[in-house]
Amino acid sequence: MTWRVATVAGFRDETPAARTLELDVPGWPGHLAGQHVDVKLTAEDGYSTQRSYSAAAPADGERIELTVQRVRDGEVSPYLTEVAEVGDQVEVRGPIGGWFVWRPEDTAPVLLVGGGSGIVPLMAMIRARRAAGSLVPFRLIVSVRTPEDLYYADELRVPDPGVDVTVLHTRSAPEGSRRPPGRIGVADVNTHGWPAVLEPTCFVCGPTGFVETAADVLVALGHDPRRVRTERFGPSGS
Repeated sequence: MTWRVATVAGFRDETPAARTLELDVPGWPGHLAGQHVDVKLTAEDGYSTQRSYSAAAPADGERIELTVQRVRDGEVSPYLTEVAEVGDQVEVRGPIGGWFVWRPEDTAPVLLVGGGSGIVPLMAMIRARRAAGSLVPFRLIVSVRTPEDLYYADELRVPDPGVDVTVLHTRSAPEGSRRPPGRIGVADVNTHGWPAVLEPTCFVCGPTGFVETAADVLVALGHDPRRVRTERFGPSGS
């Protein structure tokens, strides 16, 4: 893989701490939903640093979308979420990854389980399904601290035939919510996920602790571990 120059073509805020950037990348080879890219920044003195970010949308010619969570004291995310303007340039390399991906030709039901910013590659899969006109049934379970922390909230409120969305809250839930705030558990996955007998493909993404808990719950409910695909990230967001 080679580094390519990417130009910021647009951006939009998803939450007070997260922003989606649209990047034009000449020569971009395309990518699959679930893959990620490396982003490199280089200072005037030659110092460079890089981080990995999942694609937030399916391939669209030479344009890619990345949703970036701002990390306090981070070296890359503060620039991307607070400083970068249309016309600015960064370097990108990718696409990366071939296991945590969904392809439109896949026919098994899909269960997506995301924690916080772990929804990003899962949203790329939902958007890829929509773009391909796929009829494969999807179920999304996403866990966030508060309603204000949900990425893509407006889009997820719009009915998408064949896609069921469940939002869990760990710190504060919206008024009228039947489920009190709390971490994801067996009851949540059993109620809102697919039965193991249907042999769905399960994608789990989020912080390490969340991913380990959700994956263990899926296996405890009878899902084949070989059909549970996980991706986790640490403080750097990589």
